[in-house]
Amino acid sequence: MAEPPRSCDCFVSLPPGSKEDYVIFGKNSDRPRDEVQELVCYPASSHAPGSTVECTYISIPQAEHTHAVVLSRPAWLWGAEMGANEQGVCIGNEAVWTKEPVDPEEALLGMDLVRLGLERGDSAWAALNVITGLLEQHGQGGACRETAEPFSYHNTFLLVDRQEAWVLETAGKLWAAQKICAEHPELRAVAQAQGWWSGEGDFSFSAVFSPNNPPARMEMAKQRYVGGTALLQQHNGLVMMSILRDKASGICMDSEGFCTTGSMVSILLRNPDMPCIHFFTATPDPSRSVFKPFIFSESVRSVNMVMSPQYGPDDPVRTQPRFQHQVDRKHELYKAHQTALTSPDAGVSLQETMRYLESQCLEEIEELGDLFFDCVDAEIKFYQ
Repeated sequence: MAEPPRSCDCFVSLPPGSKEDYVIFGKNSDRPRDEVQELVCYPASSHAPGSTVECTYISIPQAEHTHAVVLSRPAWLWGAEMGANEQGVCIGNEAVWTKEPVDPEEALLGMDLVRLGLERGDSAWAALNVITGLLEQHGQGGACRETAEPFSYHNTFLLVDRQEAWVLETAGKLWAAQKICAEHPELRAVAQAQGWWSGEGDFSFSAVFSPNNPPARMEMAKQRYVGGTALLQQHNGLVMMSILRDKASGICMDSEGFCTTGSMVSILLRNPDMPCIHFFTATPDPSRSVFKPFIFSESVRSVNMVMSPQYGPDDPVRTQPRFQHQVDRKHELYKAHQTALTSPDAGVSLQETMRYLESQCLEEIEELGDLFFDCVDAEIKFYQ
């Protein structure tokens, strides 16, 4: 590829950009502002040959083994905006629009592919191959928000492990990946046949497949990329949480229709004997939220206070036609967080508490087994 990968709300810092011998992954999830994002974890599992897994819209063959995962996801769907697995792999996705038309048929969402890559990939490269294989087999498509109004897009992914990072761009079933050059075998042929590329000179996926009249959200992403690059250089890749909280650059989105509904930072130590540490807000607006730590262990457990209510087969996502009514998906921490917004003094006092909680988490890194639960419990008590 002729140009470096770009992103507006996914970041990675690799040594020597990271001060110590670790990789830092960070992502803001920018979604419809009233959407609830929950945090869930699933243990490693074995599955019977021939079994299937029901994703958001379609069922696909299940893998014989799936890794333990922790996922930050819009509460109405099966997949995830971002997450990590027990092997030290982190994945986040972003919306993109390309010259390839969005398939109107229901298929895999990009967020489904995030979860599938984490469940089935033991490295960033392995997860990338999982995603591209499923993409070519099942395609991507379907409503990307909980509404009957059309809203669909293609996806780009940042995949990271303890050793390396990959950027995966997609356009329909076509894809290109960059660490070293890797791409769909028909990518350049399709681009040339469509008249989008002459077949000469360097090939740039983003330049070739970007639409001539991109949506306003894509243009805004360029500004966020510039701001994010400046912040990474300013902070030398060390304070990812501060970057994700930055509103001046637009990294922390807060518009009328969309906002940052969840945030994640992961510290992936190069030493395989040391645990990776993942921080999640599970609430909107990281400038007001607390990053709470999570590590995989034998005693890992879900935290009910950041899990949304379940509606089973009556969920409007599952009934046909879909999205005919709304249900309340607010979890306990989300409700406490929203209640605090109505308090005139909540901003200042929450900021102080947030800094204290995060500093305690970092100082007590060796005791992280129950620290996520303790931080959530303390945060709710503070709101009350």
